[in-house]
Amino acid sequence: MSESFSHIPVLLNETLAHLLPERGGIFIDGTLGGGGHAEAVLSRLPETGRLIGIDRDWEAVHAAGERLASYAGRFTALHGNFFDMRALLSQIGIDRVDGILLDLGVSSHQLDTQGRGFSYKTDAPLDMRMDQNAALSARDVVNTYPEAELARIFFAYGEERFGKRIAERICRAREQYPIESTLALAQIVREAIPAKYRNEPQHPARRTFQALRIEVNDELSGLDRAVETACDLLQKGGRLCIITFHSLEDRIVKQAFRRFENPCTCPPSAPICICGKVPKAKILTRKPLTASQEEEARNSRSTSAKLRCIEKI
Repeated sequence: MSESFSHIPVLLNETLAHLLPERGGIFIDGTLGGGGHAEAVLSRLPETGRLIGIDRDWEAVHAAGERLASYAGRFTALHGNFFDMRALLSQIGIDRVDGILLDLGVSSHQLDTQGRGFSYKTDAPLDMRMDQNAALSARDVVNTYPEAELARIFFAYGEERFGKRIAERICRAREQYPIESTLALAQIVREAIPAKYRNEPQHPARRTFQALRIEVNDELSGLDRAVETACDLLQKGGRLCIITFHSLEDRIVKQAFRRFENPCTCPPSAPICICGKVPKAKILTRKPLTASQEEEARNSRSTSAKLRCIEKI
């Protein structure tokens, strides 16, 4: 395996305790990344079990194939977006599975590989594409989107209260020259934020970069539908575990899980349910599971992680 695609899986023990791969059957890792979670699942799967890994990043698919070569015959890596999970699985003759894991974070490799342009800490071309064959890059967004649309994205996807100021400063700067690099953008963002907020513990460009990454990779618009599809693919007793890293995606997952458990749309005043909708899953994590202090000390990227799990009924 390429050492550049190392991966420290977050909330690993908590995920395995709820996913229960030792039950056997077919499991899906919909966000393969560096293969850390996948390797742990495979190590616990019975010999008759099978794991399908999906990732939109060809580098991840290749690296995971190398890392998990010893599980040949039990592991299959597919290039694609978990949003299209049903179609991808149909291509290999699978229509029901026993467990699904989705880790919605950016992989360590993508963050740490300078040329991918995800990080505001090192200089690189503005890119942020998880699928490097995709047409839209962060450079395109920053240099072509109207000011009002940039402001909307920064507020909606980054929860950035200074989004309007940042969008205005970006548009002013790009009139002089195209914004090409991560550090150039990070500096523009820093200058747009009021001075008294520039030295907070988190980097001032963090929320802006998050918003751009979400826009470039269309991470939220289809997430609710993808979670619904994942639940529908489960066998009875199958489990879906999802790890989120910011409040926007966590809210979508939380609301979807609640809807699976309590789908009734009748008015609260109705004496009996007449809508006919029945629960299709039960929530296993009433509150999301978070990293221990020990894990946070080992892996700073686990700090914002939340794990939610359901079981199909």
